[in-house]
Formats: sequence, structure tokens, C-alpha cells
Amino acid sequence: MSILNAQPDTMVKREEDKNVPLGLVNKAEVLNYDKMQKLFQTYELLPMSVNIFLIDGQNIFNNKQWKNHIGESEFFYSIIHPDDFLTLKSAIQKNAQDDVNQFECRILCQDHGYQWYVLRINSFFMDEIQQQVFITTAANIQNKKIGQVSLLEQLSAYENMLDVCVDCIKVLDTDGNVKHMNLSGRKALGVPLDEKKFGMKWMDLLPIEVRGRGKKALIEAVKGQNARFAGKSVGAGITQYWDNILTPIVDENGQTQTILCVSRDVTLQKEAENKLRENSELDDLTGLYNRKLFKNRLKRLISDAKDKQQMAGILLIDLDHFKHVNDTLGHSAGDHLLRVLSKRLQLVSDDQGFVARLGGDEFAIAVGGLKSEQEFSKIAELASQQLDAPISYSGRLINGGMSIGCALYPRDAEDSAGLIQCVDTALNDLKADGRGGIRFYNEQMLINTEITAKQLNRARNIIRMDMVTPYYQPKVDLITRKIVGFEALLRWESPELGLQMPNEVREAFKDYKLASKISELMHNKIFEQLAQCIENDLNVVPVALNVAPVEFLRDDYAEKLLQRIDKYNIPYHLVEIEVTEQILEERGSDFVLRALEILKRKGVRIALDDFGTGHSSLTRLKDYPVDCLKIDKSFINLIATDRTILAVIQAITELGPKLNLDIVAEGIETEEQLNILVESGCHIGQGYYFSQAVDLQGMIEILRKFA
Repeated sequence: MSILNAQPDTMVKREEDKNVPLGLVNKAEVLNYDKMQKLFQTYELLPMSVNIFLIDGQNIFNNKQWKNHIGESEFFYSIIHPDDFLTLKSAIQKNAQDDVNQFECRILCQDHGYQWYVLRINSFFMDEIQQQVFITTAANIQNKKIGQVSLLEQLSAYENMLDVCVDCIKVLDTDGNVKHMNLSGRKALGVPLDEKKFGMKWMDLLPIEVRGRGKKALIEAVKGQNARFAGKSVGAGITQYWDNILTPIVDENGQTQTILCVSRDVTLQKEAENKLRENSELDDLTGLYNRKLFKNRLKRLISDAKDKQQMAGILLIDLDHFKHVNDTLGHSAGDHLLRVLSKRLQLVSDDQGFVARLGGDEFAIAVGGLKSEQEFSKIAELASQQLDAPISYSGRLINGGMSIGCALYPRDAEDSAGLIQCVDTALNDLKADGRGGIRFYNEQMLINTEITAKQLNRARNIIRMDMVTPYYQPKVDLITRKIVGFEALLRWESPELGLQMPNEVREAFKDYKLASKISELMHNKIFEQLAQCIENDLNVVPVALNVAPVEFLRDDYAEKLLQRIDKYNIPYHLVEIEVTEQILEERGSDFVLRALEILKRKGVRIALDDFGTGHSSLTRLKDYPVDCLKIDKSFINLIATDRTILAVIQAITELGPKLNLDIVAEGIETEEQLNILVESGCHIGQGYYFSQAVDLQGMIEILRKFA
């Protein structure tokens, strides 16, 4: 069934509240209906017969001309004459290598039986259905077939008729000299309209770029074979596309005497084909190249750079925290950001390259004609500045950042596929370090990529085999030596190597899915063990849980944690979470602050871990729902030798209590460090000086002895 012929009773209601024909079920249903409908309407207006079918022969569109002259059928293959089916099959196969394929065959018409037609088939790969779509135009040549033999005798009698024909008709001798030309031919080739004496070389009338194809076609026609070639002409700023058919006229001995050359203006059809191809290769939102066209153009760019012995490069651009824009301002704001950025990036590439939107919030710029790495670096810097100027939307400013990976041909790779792999590696390496900025590819990144892959696989095995084991390091009152809390630390049991540390899977904590799953396993085991301690009437103290920054990417961390606490009936005040100060400063910190405020209202304690390593000031801490500061181990290591570090710690311990903050020193390993901390006013600490992390049984023994 044709899309344009769908009747009301064959329509189904879609989520978009649009009527879509049932004829699109299965293969064609997944086509973008609005996009295809516009193209079909374009084809409906063309003066030639047009049909569109899939590789299995299923028709998905016939225009009015096709239906009037040929009729309607469900399958294209069913109307092809059996003797011509192999010709059709061969043409479809050749179409994989050529832009278009043309041939003659017989088609079963609903009113006239089998008729001779010239078919022109073009195809493109439709990403939405992952297969080829074939576009066919048909021109009836039944009369031409019947009348070829007597053509020369009738030319003079029908000269007036030929002159009103829109096709360019020429009669050539076997040497390629023009013996006759109709009025349309004279107009198209710039021959005086009153010219009656011919004899010029047909080849000289052709555009230079198509003469090679014309010569080949003439040779085939002289040999008695039908020949065909396509070409275009440019005159007065107008480009016209031509379909040229050469038909030999033979005598009774089969020898070619003259050649009939018919050139048809197929500009409308070509423009429609180009429009369809363009729509399949351009991004709908931004008008930039899509991923498919980017890869094709990149191959040509690299080939050109190789021929000219120049450099070429790729910038792979990822918008930082783009989801946050969509979540807070809406998808229309996100779309506006993408459109504005795409225009700015096009100014960066200028005439040296091109820009593509690869999908979502990922862009790419390919640049050729580079003479130095410094030139490429300047382009990368210019690209990185495109979000420095805020973008306004509905009276609000959209602030954004970007991460850019860079790779150069031939320094990093010698072909387009290798260059794409390198730039992707560079971007991932940058994002793994926290996003933002520019990073050029280097070979060490491949090693890092392999390490990351191994750690991610190891983390998946840990989750699948439930190898997570919590260990607990006590927090001690430095004056009374009583236990005031524990920090829960991740350990995992390897069947081959025994107890392992978390640094063996550190890359997993940059992956939301893996980090969240490991935390879920840890929380369930910690709360189950806490519940056992409570049931055994132990003097249970708060236990701190570490949170990976990536766990706050979804706005539901607090709700999930509270559900787990409630599942095991753990009092909220016995749970503490530790977050690093950096995540309070990063984009997306709104999710973090919301989660912390929800947890604090419930009574869960909040500790700021590794304090002093970020950019937070003590005066800003009043803006955060924090109960405790943990001084980083790197400060404690230098407390006995660095007077500046000591002064910083003394300032923290003095101001902390005024802000109602507990101060905890991490990594205490010597008695000297302990004494200095006590003298400086710090009264809580943890470290190997007191105890390494212990398992559940060890925690129970410590509680019985020191709590």
C-alpha cells in the first residue's frame, strides 16, 4: 500500500498523535513519517513515474504517474518480465558500487500487458531500518523499440514533431558526426536555432568532464550495443543533469549505420534524489553532517591530505553535563543550545574542514590542509571558547562547558578509522580525569584504555559473583581513646588472590551503573551487619559510607539510600556519608545538594572528605549541609615538618567548632602526629596508629573493648 494512498480505516494512532498507515508495519513503519511524507509529496509532483521499494521487493510508494501508466502492486519484482528478472537483479547488485544504474526491461502494465521501459535505480542506506531503500524512475520506450528500424526514413517527415519534443534528439554517424539535431538539442548545446547544416563532432559539444563517458558510449553504440551515460552541464549559472541514451540503427546485415542519441533533462529527478540523500545524511536539528556522512567525508579529507603531504585532524567534542540543561530548563532549551553551538563551531572550521553532529551532545570537527601541530592547537583552543559566551534562552542564560579530544593525521594514525579511534580514546581519557578542557592523543592512552577495560570487567565479575566485603576502620576520640565511629571501606575477595583493595577497580567508580551497583551491594551488607550488632546489644556507633561522585548523576541518590536504611531498620543517626569537596563545586552540584539536604533532615550525618585538597573555603561551608570535616592524609603526613600545613590545620580546628563542625584527622600513623593534633585542638582521628580496617568480627571485638 502506498503511504499517500492510506485510507482512514487503515490508520493507527501513534504516540505523537499522528495518523500513520498500517502499510508501514514491520520494515517501513520505523521510517521517520514526517520526513518521508515531505519527500513523497515532492515525488508526487514530478512528471515521471516513480516507485520506491525495499530489497525484498516490497513497494512503499508509487507516485501518480506510476499508477496511471503502470498500475499498483504490492511487490515490485512481481511485475518484471521473467526473462528480464536477472537483468534487474544484476542492476540492484551493481547499485551497491555505483550511484545509479540504468537498464531496459519489460514491465507488466495493468492496461497494456508487458511494455518496454528504461528503469533508473538509485539507492541509499536508511539508518532507521538498517537496510537499502531503492528509488526507481521509469520511462516507457515501447514505441521506440517498435520504431527503431524505420527511424531514419521518418526523421524528415516528423521533423516538426521532433522540434517540439523536450528531449534533445541527435542522429550521429559512426564517426560521431552530428547528422541531425532537433530544436531542443540545438538550444541545449548552444547551436544556432536556424542551423540546418550539421556535421560538427558530437564529442566537441559535450562538457569536458563527461567526454570520456560519451566516447565510451559511442564506441559501444558503433558495435551495435545500446549505451547510456549520465552527465551535467553548467551554463549561465544553471546546472542541468542529463540522461543520455545511444541506440544503434542497423541494416539488414546487423551493421550499425547511424546512431540515435536522446538526451533527457533529469534535473528535477536528480534534485529530488539529492534532497532525499541530503535528508538521510544531515542532522535534522542542526543541519550538520550526521555520523555516516562525517565518516565518508573524513576518508576523502585524509586521502587529500595524503596526496598533498599535509596534516589533518579531528576534534571530538562532548558537552559537559548537557543532561543537566535538559533536566532544569527543558529539552527545548537543550535543542537551542545545540543549534547555537553548531553555528559557532562552523565558524571555527571555516573553509578548512567541516562539522558534524555525531549524536546527542557529541560533535566533531575535521580539519584539513594543516601545516603544523600548532595550527591545529589554535583551532582546538578556538573551539573550546565557543561556550565562553553564554547562550540566552527565554530570558535565562545557559552556561556550558565542553571536553575536546584531539588526534592528528599522520602522527597518530594513517587512516580515518584509526584517527577516529585515537580521538575517541583522547576524549575518554579527558573525561576520566573529570571533564573540561582539551586533550591530545598519545600512545600511553592506549595502555590506560586497556587498564580501564580490565578494571571494568573485573568490577562486573565482582558484582556478578557478589564478592564485595565491607571492612571497617575505627574513628577514635584522641583524648579518651574511645571509639566514636567507623568508616566502611570496600574490599573484595578474589578466588585466586584473596582479599583485594578497591584501587583494583577504581575505574568502575567513574561508571554510574557499576558504581551504583557496587554501592548497593556494600550498603546491604553494611546495614545487615549493623542490624546484627544492634540485635546483640552492642554499643553501636555511626558508620560512614563513601560515595562516588558519579552516583549523584541521577537525582535519586537520597531516596535509594533511605530505602536501604529503612529495609534493615537502622536508626538514621548511625549512618554517615562521606563526599569530597570537589563534587560540591562541579556542574550538576544541585543534585548533590538536594540529596544531602534530604539526608540531613532525616538525621543522616554528612562528612566532607579529603578537605583541603579542593577549592572550598571554611567560610563557604556554612552554605553546605555538612556535619564533619575530614582533614586529608596528605596534610597529616607533613604536620610535623611543615609550619604552613600546621597553621592551616590549627585554623581549621579553631574555626570548625564555631561552625558546628566536627574535625576528623585522617591517616594518623605516628605518636608525634597524634600529639601535635591534640595540641592543635583536633580531638577525633583515624589511621594505622590505632587500627587498620577490620572485618565484621574485628569491628565487634573493637566495640566490646573500646566503645
